[in-house]
Amino acid sequence: MNNPVIKFLKDWTLVVAMLGGVIAYFVLAGLPWLDSYHGVVMDMIGIVQPLLIFTMLFLTFCKVDLHHLRFRKWHLWLLLIQCGLFAGIGAVVMSLPQGGLRVVLEGAMLCLICPTATAGAVVTGKLGGNVGDITTYTILINLATALLIPAVVPFVHPHPGLDVDMSALLILGKVFPLLLLPLLAAVLVRHLFPAFHSRLLALQDLSFYLWAVALALAIAVTTRSIVNCDVAIDTQLWLVAVSFVCCGFQFYCGRRIGRRYGDRITAAQSLGQKNTVLAIWMGYTFFSPITAIVGGFYSIWHNLVNTYQLRAHQQQSAPEPRLATDA
Repeated sequence: MNNPVIKFLKDWTLVVAMLGGVIAYFVLAGLPWLDSYHGVVMDMIGIVQPLLIFTMLFLTFCKVDLHHLRFRKWHLWLLLIQCGLFAGIGAVVMSLPQGGLRVVLEGAMLCLICPTATAGAVVTGKLGGNVGDITTYTILINLATALLIPAVVPFVHPHPGLDVDMSALLILGKVFPLLLLPLLAAVLVRHLFPAFHSRLLALQDLSFYLWAVALALAIAVTTRSIVNCDVAIDTQLWLVAVSFVCCGFQFYCGRRIGRRYGDRITAAQSLGQKNTVLAIWMGYTFFSPITAIVGGFYSIWHNLVNTYQLRAHQQQSAPEPRLATDA
């Protein structure tokens, strides 16, 4: 029998995780006897958050059989959109002085380069899309992100006290293992430890719970950035607006491109549904911490889009009522 508490948490995970993150921050910040632990907590989050992202990607890639992956033409178009716009906006940002516009454009860069969500394949399958094709694109965009972030960010948002080369190596050391080692580890486990691999496949709900914890931590860090930042409120609101525009734009482009190749659902989810926990982490790790706002709100927008799509798909798939006829 289904536990009603577990069912409620699954149905409202996004809301519960976000509220939990906000409440956790204010509890930590509001209790005087915890003041001396603030630095320790942030250091722990800095270690735990990447580990959670790594583990989620690893468990997702454990389900992947490389023999079933196929490159599609629309994969290339989506990669060009994400990578081209990221690099193009980065070039614009480099010419701008420090200020609100620069922060907002950095937020747009995060929304555009962020890889496909680990849960993208699940939603795509429910909508009738091709799970194998979105999995292929998830691997491709993770590879592209791992290469582009170190190549572009040192010029857009230089690290204090480091030259471009050292900054690029520092970022590469954080991003490359986080995005690509999970795939390598999953492939090795599949071939070298098949029994252990089978056990991992049985842990279907583990990624879900890890995502909820990671999202709560990310929202707590985002809340801290909002409370302690000196960025104008209008700039913060523009970041919220940018996340909304980028979400709608990417779902729209993915659907239009996918329609040309007969796979509009898969292409739309590949481009529109994002690993927002990773976006938040990249925001406060490599950009201005306040840019993490875009990841939190993008999570809301793409979940609203997915909720609407799933309900529309269920209504279309429901059998029409049969009319009684005379014998």
